[in-house]
Amino acid sequence: MIIDFHAHVYPPSFKTRREEIIRADATFGELFSSPHARLATVPELVQAMGEAQVDATVLLGIGWTNKKVAREANDYILQATREHPGILVGFCSVNPAWGKEAIREVERCAAQGAKGVGELHPDTQNFDITDRQQMAPLMDAAERLGLMVLIHASEPVGHHYPGKGKTTPDKLWAFIQNFPDNTIVCAHWGGGLPFYSLMPEVEEGLANVYFDSAASPFLYRPAVFESAVDLLGAEKVLLGTDYPLLPQRRLLAQVEESPLTPAEKDLILGGNARRLLGL
Repeated sequence: MIIDFHAHVYPPSFKTRREEIIRADATFGELFSSPHARLATVPELVQAMGEAQVDATVLLGIGWTNKKVAREANDYILQATREHPGILVGFCSVNPAWGKEAIREVERCAAQGAKGVGELHPDTQNFDITDRQQMAPLMDAAERLGLMVLIHASEPVGHHYPGKGKTTPDKLWAFIQNFPDNTIVCAHWGGGLPFYSLMPEVEEGLANVYFDSAASPFLYRPAVFESAVDLLGAEKVLLGTDYPLLPQRRLLAQVEESPLTPAEKDLILGGNARRLLGL
């Protein structure tokens, strides 16, 4: 079973309302101000999954800053999961800075089948991931509801790109240490956090943490899969494409063409995700 743990879809009206939503939502504006940035709908994703032979895909939000837009996007994702059970899995996106309103939205989405919270974007959502007091209500709610939390991460070095922010490994590490009992997924290889697992205390502290490969070809050479498995073990790595930023087949090919063992490939391509999602 092949599972893409990191993809994005949007209500069809977002394409025609693009300028309106760019003005309304800071995260959307950061990621989609370029007219070349592609928006995809559920039918487009389902067609792409068929072409790439992907069995299931996790649908994420983008860390909305506008509450009305967030609810509309969350509803679209949850509706998609009801229409495609076992094929599409939904997360809900909220802003921890919304306080009690964020918790109410998470509870509402969980009641409708959401499996996680994310993608969180601390930079554009303007919250401090290292502030335990600010993050505790959301993280406590996620743990109580059995939801994992997926957070956007960036590298402290290297080239700039839309969405690159300041949620770097040091901040992720502080966040993880504050909430060791939560299941956390760090997107985009955690901005390089896996490389610090050579430190014994970091390796030990990543017990409930996983890393996805979203947008990997734009960030690292294909050998990153081998390096991550060597550092973390294959059981910590999730296939993530960041569709529609990248075709799903492109990431699949990198795993399939790697020198990893068949057992390691199976875990990355779907075994780990299937266990986490209960599919």
